[in-house]
Amino acid sequence: MPSPFDGLTSIGVDETSYRKGHTYITVVVDHERRRVIWAHDGYGRDVFDLFFRQLTDGQRASIRVVTGDGARWIDSCVREWCPDAQRVLDGFHIVSWMSDALDQVRKRLWNQARREGDEETTKRMRGVRYAVLKNPDHLTGRQDESLTALGNTDPRGQLYRAWRLKELLRNLLRHPIEQARGELKHWVFWASHSRIPEIVELSRKIRRRRPDILRTIELGYSNARLEAFNNRIKVTIRM
Repeated sequence: MPSPFDGLTSIGVDETSYRKGHTYITVVVDHERRRVIWAHDGYGRDVFDLFFRQLTDGQRASIRVVTGDGARWIDSCVREWCPDAQRVLDGFHIVSWMSDALDQVRKRLWNQARREGDEETTKRMRGVRYAVLKNPDHLTGRQDESLTALGNTDPRGQLYRAWRLKELLRNLLRHPIEQARGELKHWVFWASHSRIPEIVELSRKIRRRRPDILRTIELGYSNARLEAFNNRIKVTIRM
């Protein structure tokens, strides 16, 4: 049979935990042929290096696109082994950065309300935990009402404004590249001037990874199939 490493042009890499206690496995897929081509226990640069060491010079040179999250060990491996390849961030992970920052804002406001004895705000912050992380078209009727009311009761509107920034970022990832380029520039400006500590910190990361994000929008690659493979691998290991 031909080598699964022949003719590679675009690959995706991700690590997933398959057992309690943070036991990880690193998985590499071939986007064009839609199949797993390599997997190994552990994660990080040392593990990803093992993959590239199995490839010939010609096989490495044929790789033009590498998708993955924002991990720096992926960046450093790509620079060393495939310097001509384009590094693409997965859209799902870009949105997850914003979701994590949004939840940090909610927790900070919730703890602040608890310390001040504001029972109404404490209850409301706890009630919108899942609503702020969901897409608007997936909200239940009660969650939608809670989120609407939050815009009027959230202190200084921090959580509501952070939620709107999350939606702007999520939507611009689906726009044409020329439109997205201007929208991303405006998003970074708004986020950096939001006076919300968690969002200001994230805006620095988005600004630093801006070329990679625009490349993601332009090329349209996604790790969604890789995430599905990861779930299958977990089930197989459990069986």
